[in-house]
Amino acid sequence: MTKDIKLRLKDVSSSNPGNLEAVFSFGNGHFGVRATNPIESNAVEGTLVNGFFEYSLITYGEAAAYYPKRNETIVSLPNLRKIRVFDDGHGEFTHSKLVDMQLDLSNGKLVEEYELSNDKKQTIKMNVTSAIDQREVHFYGIEYAFEAGTYKGDIYIDKSFVLEEAKAEAGDDIDDPRKTRELKSIKREVVATDDLSQTIAISTAESQQRIEITAYGFNNESPLTKKLALVDEPKVGYGFIVGEKNETGDFAKEDFATIKENSASFWHDTWQNGEVSIAGNDELNLALHYNIFQLNQATGRDGKTNIAAKGLTGPGYEGHTFWDTEMYMIPYFIYTNPEIAKKLLVYRYNTLDFARTRARELGVNQGALFAWRSINGEETSAYYPASTAAYHLDGDIAYAIGNYYQATHDMDFLKNYGFEMLLETARFFREFGTWAKRENKTVFEFHTVTGPDEYTAMVDNNYFTNRMAQNNFNLAYKLGLVLMEEDPEGFSKLGASVEELESFKDIAERIYFPFNDEYQINAQDDTFFSKAIWPFDETPKDKYPLLLHYHPLNIYRYQVNKQADTVLADLLFPETIDDDQLRREFDYYEKITTHDSSLSRSIFSALAARMGDMKKAYSYFSDTVRMDLTDLQGNTEDGLHLANLGGSWLSVVQGFAGMQVTSAGELKIIPHLPIEWDGFEFRIVFNGRLLNINIVDGKTTIKLVDGQPMNIIVNNKSYKLEKATLDILSKGE
Repeated sequence: MTKDIKLRLKDVSSSNPGNLEAVFSFGNGHFGVRATNPIESNAVEGTLVNGFFEYSLITYGEAAAYYPKRNETIVSLPNLRKIRVFDDGHGEFTHSKLVDMQLDLSNGKLVEEYELSNDKKQTIKMNVTSAIDQREVHFYGIEYAFEAGTYKGDIYIDKSFVLEEAKAEAGDDIDDPRKTRELKSIKREVVATDDLSQTIAISTAESQQRIEITAYGFNNESPLTKKLALVDEPKVGYGFIVGEKNETGDFAKEDFATIKENSASFWHDTWQNGEVSIAGNDELNLALHYNIFQLNQATGRDGKTNIAAKGLTGPGYEGHTFWDTEMYMIPYFIYTNPEIAKKLLVYRYNTLDFARTRARELGVNQGALFAWRSINGEETSAYYPASTAAYHLDGDIAYAIGNYYQATHDMDFLKNYGFEMLLETARFFREFGTWAKRENKTVFEFHTVTGPDEYTAMVDNNYFTNRMAQNNFNLAYKLGLVLMEEDPEGFSKLGASVEELESFKDIAERIYFPFNDEYQINAQDDTFFSKAIWPFDETPKDKYPLLLHYHPLNIYRYQVNKQADTVLADLLFPETIDDDQLRREFDYYEKITTHDSSLSRSIFSALAARMGDMKKAYSYFSDTVRMDLTDLQGNTEDGLHLANLGGSWLSVVQGFAGMQVTSAGELKIIPHLPIEWDGFEFRIVFNGRLLNINIVDGKTTIKLVDGQPMNIIVNNKSYKLEKATLDILSKGE
């Protein structure tokens, strides 16, 4: 990182405690710690472990065959930040005013300042410093420093876990599908304790999961309960060990210095390979760094866990993984940290048995259908028109596999994981699709399908789905031939054959794509243009998002998009559409898109930038990059919008920089610099090479930081990139 970048309290528009808890939260892929108020927050929640969940029964008024039977809900675990502070008369300092908060994105250290008061209105100061270990991912450390205010006497602190506490709100019924549900089948118990440490176990009744958390004083100097003299301006520090699910680990306790060092070294390496910087707008530069910081914190790194829609910053969406991972978040990792991208795809591979079972439940004898929303890979969505019917997910995963292989040529991954997933998803599309006749031509179609736009459901031939399926077939064909050459035995073990690969190629060539002749654009589906346009002029602002105020069937009757759908396909497959048609499509679909989904604006920003419409690109990007810092969607308190965090990277790198990989496998850059910026710079990893790309007015500078020489296309002209810096003028001179 070129300079220290810190997020301060003044950089966050909303002072709502829930928002601040999410915005300043910590995570390391294994567990997350919300930045709760150490004095006033609930003691029994605030910590989330990736993949630690409980089942509950789904209740249907009218059920049908193969509806999912169980919810999966991430479990909120006891608050690691909570501390109780008493005066010498045993009166508790129960009131806490947040004075300042500062998160250092260069090293992952959070510093806070509070003013505490008791019922007598006496005050003391408390400064809090904390960090989460990014290397040894089971550790978190926090230090409290106290100073006298109007109260000058001794204080007593208690850092023991509190396992039972009444909640301000409760209820199983949740009208907002973005939120989580209360769990009543969680057991918390102390399993070991002494003066310097305490271990608790949290277990679930239905999913049969158990995890242990240990609190301990640093350097044997901080008992969990202790008397402190304010005249000494005392400090106490504590570490936490968050174990593995259903394992009893034996971890050597780390001191605070080690935790902070491991955090700082991780962030140094992360920024070294994947920093994106904006020159000329410090506010947006900070927001972009923040988004990348939080995206890294939320990501599972073990092949067993993934990225929840809210990451580890909050329990919203019940901790479920969606298609967001492959479409919005994996791209960042493919081009900055391919090993993490690989782990996220291995997670999908590890859910393949669930996916095969789901396909059989849908009447498909071959292939696999991955879960729309899940933690462990088992489908949990009770509303199939907006979940199971959105089987473009299979194609989304295939798309990510293809991009990962194209950017790494990781043959071991292809042999052990990648091709099997491509084969199974291609088989599903083959079995679930159908041959049809159109204008005396035999074409392949997909019926009763829901695309990315959840305001349109159960239609025929969603353009995005058909495009993703075609890509899936092509990848299975091409990479199947590669695997057959490299590992014929492995290829045969999967039951694949040349004949099957040829059938995939044939289907891909004959997939039908709906087109609207009147507007000369790709149609979102077969019937989209036969519907009336949603009455936007008659819809009050307080009725958005529409899904919370109108019955789904009412919404489905209209042309209205929750988010990018057809235009998302245009972004993913730039070689399938010319500039004029792209402009027509963008203009039409933009007018009927509400952006009720946080996944929407980044795509419109990236496409507008590619078209050279910099005013719109910049406007959409400004909303995208600061979405959670401004609480644009109104629900940041439930957790950050992780897909949007990845989307902000997409907006810059694939939008303003115009980065894409051609069908021939060459890296391509078509820069568009917003007039509001002096320039921007980013780093990417591509096929074992580290590139630094700097774009200023009139010039693109590319440096091969590490790796062998390569060809790169800039402004449609090919260049040989050597170790020396390559300067390219805007006109390709």
